[in-house]
Amino acid sequence: MAKKCKCECPECMPEWLATFGDLMSLLLCFFVLLLSMSTMDAKKVKEAIGSLAGALSVLEGGTQTEVSRERIQKATPIQKNEETAQTVNRLSAAIAEFKQFTAGGKGPAITLQEGEEGFFIRLPADITFPPGSAKITNTDTLLFLKRIAIIIKQYLPKNIEIQIRGYSDNTPPPPTSPYGDNWELSAARALSVLKILIKDGVNPKQLSAAAYGEYHPIASNATPEGRAKNRRVEIWFFAKKNKEKIKKSILDKVK
Repeated sequence: MAKKCKCECPECMPEWLATFGDLMSLLLCFFVLLLSMSTMDAKKVKEAIGSLAGALSVLEGGTQTEVSRERIQKATPIQKNEETAQTVNRLSAAIAEFKQFTAGGKGPAITLQEGEEGFFIRLPADITFPPGSAKITNTDTLLFLKRIAIIIKQYLPKNIEIQIRGYSDNTPPPPTSPYGDNWELSAARALSVLKILIKDGVNPKQLSAAAYGEYHPIASNATPEGRAKNRRVEIWFFAKKNKEKIKKSILDKVK
């Protein structure tokens, strides 16, 4: 009777171990996504990379870091600044969504920019006002302003003021217009947006309006395209006090 040969082949990996490995990979991807979507301090990230490079001697040109009492104190987050940065991020997301879902993904050039006093949203003429008019009839624009009002109510710090600034091109209002000149027209445009925000629930105590007429153009009034750019409304956000401090914090957060 022949003897049975003992198989010396290595044992295969248990089935449960393959499932466990897949689970660990998915968890790693999940936490990487969470990290990528979080708001991070660029300076802290740069210092962390430099510290890691120095410890492992892998990367060149790492930034040297120094642990000091002053650095520890600066690392303590200021709640108001964090809220302001969160507001900026949400406003940017709202503008991106508006562009994506209007005009087949080529929506109007609404922009979020920083200025000398804070940051502002610029609404161009193609979604705001026709020549000589101060009434917004575009449904997409009204929905966008409603979204802005929701973000202001939920996330904007109470020490931030909002000023609506109206502008016009150098073309006088037509004879049929109820506005005598571009000063009145730009003021009416600012008030139109202000009243929409109040209607959507923004606290009137945080709001104000200003008129600049035709005297602050951002493009040449010699062409229809340039006049359309000058016919605009800007929604400005700035602190009641310590404007420079808030501005620096905002720029550090959005970098």
